[in-house]
Amino acid sequence: MDKIRILIADDHVVVRKGICQVITDQEGLDVIAEAGNGIEALELARETLPDIVMLDIAMPELNGIEAVGMIKEAVPKAGIIILSMHAKESYVHQALHAGALGYILKDAPSSDIVDAIHAAVQGEYFLSSKIKADVIHAYTKNEPGKSSARGYDLLSDREQQVFRLVVEGKSAKGIAALLFVSPK
Repeated sequence: MDKIRILIADDHVVVRKGICQVITDQEGLDVIAEAGNGIEALELARETLPDIVMLDIAMPELNGIEAVGMIKEAVPKAGIIILSMHAKESYVHQALHAGALGYILKDAPSSDIVDAIHAAVQGEYFLSSKIKADVIHAYTKNEPGKSSARGYDLLSDREQQVFRLVVEGKSAKGIAALLFVSPK
């Protein structure tokens, strides 16, 4: 049986190395590349064509949620799992809406990483247990037909992407270069 090929992207080297160790300790799993930011993750995904991409949600250059859609476009067969210290419902919603199959909290047991990888390879969703409880609670508290979207959540994916880059202090020219669009 072929090993599951995994790309890990996290801007914190110690965290990234720890995740790599958890994965390489498992039979049948292989870390084929590591990235320190979202742009590097996208480039490595295009080059290495991994089975699974694990992305930190908060990375420089291109955050995890922004990278999900771009990586799904570049490597459609790759299962994407978000790693985050944020348990906010809006982050989970954005990640899943962008195409991620998993959302794991960084304080979850290491077995969640392995379970999420195996689920994503099968095309199944995986959420850390705390996230599952929060998602179910949020779903049951919302009235049917009533949208919980507000403010930032009402922006399109591209508008959110541009907004975050502006907040990071990028110029219009810099944003255009990152997103491969005209500065206008």
